[in-house]
Amino acid sequence: MAQKISVIIPVLNEREVLSGTLTALQPLRLRGHEVIVADGGSNDVSHALSQRLSDRVIHAPKGRSRQMNVGASVATGDILLFLHADTLLPHNADDLIISNISERGRAWGHFDVRLSGKDLLFRIIEVLMNWRSRVTGIVTGDHGIFVKHEIFQSVGGFPDIDLMEDIALSKILKRNGPPLCLRQRVMTSSRRWEKGGIVRTVLLMWFLRLAYFLRTDPNDLARLYEKSKPS
Repeated sequence: MAQKISVIIPVLNEREVLSGTLTALQPLRLRGHEVIVADGGSNDVSHALSQRLSDRVIHAPKGRSRQMNVGASVATGDILLFLHADTLLPHNADDLIISNISERGRAWGHFDVRLSGKDLLFRIIEVLMNWRSRVTGIVTGDHGIFVKHEIFQSVGGFPDIDLMEDIALSKILKRNGPPLCLRQRVMTSSRRWEKGGIVRTVLLMWFLRLAYFLRTDPNDLARLYEKSKPS
């Protein structure tokens, strides 16, 4: 029996990018996979867009970790794929995930990432992001994290924190073995770097990860991150 993938997308006021992301996922739905949107309380048209272009739209407490956990709780797929609302999968993502997990005996993994911006600095950032994830086995949500459903359940899902939930989950999943690193790339929007300034945003991300490594409360880091966002 063919394996089924549940694509879970946490959403909060994402009308700028959501239509494109969901439209690109329609071929997966036609091949029998499902798309679940976990809305954290949008007050734009995100909910209406999601109803037209996904299999299920659910309401969840605000926060990516909580939204993705609620999405996973209703998912029916054998494999869960957590996708940001501004990220596009390679066209054959389902075949790549299913075949490689089966053939290589891995429980979880991710894609390499490409940023949408054309500035040369984005090419450097991509290389560093992909190198970091491959060397450390610590993955951020920009890469499109996928994991066997039963493994995700067994580890208790994403920790209930407001920031760094993807890094925290990676550390937990590494106990089940290293990630499957697919060289095919997801395309992730570079909007946060463009709005906040490329160098400034990179330095902010490095600072937040260092602070998390030094055991600063992730919820405090989330508040700092929100304050640093450009208006």
